[in-house]
This record gives sequence, C-alpha cells and structure tokens, in this order.
Amino acid sequence: MAQQRALPQSKETLLQSYNKRLKDDIKSIMDNFTEIIKTAKIEDETQVSRATQGEQDNYEMHVRAANIVRAGESLMKLVSDLKQFLILNDFPSVNEAIDQRNQQLRALQEECDRKLITLRDEVSIDLYELEEEFYSSSSSLCEANDQPLCEAYWRLDPDTDSADGLSAPLLASPEPGAGPLQSAASAHSHAGGPGPTEHT
Repeated sequence: MAQQRALPQSKETLLQSYNKRLKDDIKSIMDNFTEIIKTAKIEDETQVSRATQGEQDNYEMHVRAANIVRAGESLMKLVSDLKQFLILNDFPSVNEAIDQRNQQLRALQEECDRKLITLRDEVSIDLYELEEEFYSSSSSLCEANDQPLCEAYWRLDPDTDSADGLSAPLLASPEPGAGPLQSAASAHSHAGGPGPTEHT
C-alpha cells in the first residue's frame, strides 16, 4: 500500500518539476529578448565613450542570445522528457493502441481467410470439371478401340478399290450350282487373269 501511494506522489512531483522548468525557460527567453531590445536603443551621450558603450552592448547581446539558446534547448529536452514519461506511464493509451492494432490485424486475417476459401472453392470446381472432361474423353477412346470385328472390317481405308474389297467374299463363296472343277477354273481364271488368245 505504501508503494502504491508513493508512486502517484512521485508522478505528481515529476509533473510539477516539468511545469516549473517550462515556466522558467519561457520567462528566461522573454526577459533576455526584452533586454536585447532595450540594448538596441540609442541613448544620449554619457561619461562612457560610444565605442566602449558599443562593445559593452555587443557583449551583453551575445550573452543574452546565448541564454535564449540555452532556454530553447532546455525546452526541447523538456519535450523529450514529457514524451518519455507519456510512453512509460500512460498505460491506458498504450493498451488502447495495442487493442486497435490487434483489431486491424484480425480484420486483415479474416479478409485473407475469406479470399483463400473463395479461391479454394473456385479451384475445386475447375478441377472437378477437368476430371470429368478427362474421364469422358478416356472412356470414348476405349469404346472406339473395343468395336466389333465386322465393323472394323468394313471400316477399311477409303483409298482402296471397292472392287478388290468385294472380290474376296465372292471367291470364298462359289455359286451353289457350280461343280468343283468350275470353281477351281473360275478361281484360276480370276487369279491368273485372262490367258493368251490363240490366233489361227
């Protein structure tokens, strides 16, 4: 309990010191700038010569300008200290920033998941269609190769002579009325072609 009470008290003391530094630096800048403006005013002649007075005013301006620069650097250091204090001690803001970042990343993850699911469905549909096309073409080729023998016989090369294609069945089946000699003679005449004619 003592540490929990001391922690807010130290924070309050630190903030009060920051406030005091801010007021002191701003007051220093304002006072030194005002004195520089007063030094730039031309005064009447005094017991001090103008050359000596000019050197004195020049030195004073340099010193007061250096004080203004020092106060400005102190203000920049104060801004850095305030940022560090805010980062290290402002836990609600840090937690809120972390929660917002987590929500953004979760939304991005959900969007990526939806796109991946859509892509998976499209690829599955295309793959199914390709498989159907492949198997249908393969079955048609198998059916063409398994045709009957008679159909394969009549599907000969169209360039061959139709008369030669019909001569084989006629030779294989002679007429019923023809004897064995006539069948052999006719087969010999068809195989050998027309014989030489005898001229008297």
